[in-house]
Amino acid sequence: PPTKAPFRETLLIQVVLAATYSFNNQSNDAFLFKPSAITRAQRQIVKGLRYIVDLEISRTVCRKRDHNNNLSKCDLQPKGRLHQTFHCHFEVWLIPWENETNVQVFLCKS
Repeated sequence: PPTKAPFRETLLIQVVLAATYSFNNQSNDAFLFKPSAITRAQRQIVKGLRYIVDLEISRTVCRKRDHNNNLSKCDLQPKGRLHQTFHCHFEVWLIPWENETNVQVFLCKS
């Protein structure tokens, strides 16, 4: 029988990108950050999907002022002065059938 894993992975990617988007919007950094590792992901089903995700997001070489919203085209900063990674904990509520994503908890530390 077919598996639903790809659908779940797509939702997790959507959650991670929503969390990263929130981080980039709230950060005063000149550079965009993007996910570099997912260290934990849990999913609960409660009137939608609640994702609890711990991830690392790292500074890229793309500057915010260039308005490049495609993070896949942004390389991570090389090791050195500008390299920076945050360890983040997000709780995101997803209601796919209403096309709603709500970042509820958002904690990052370097």
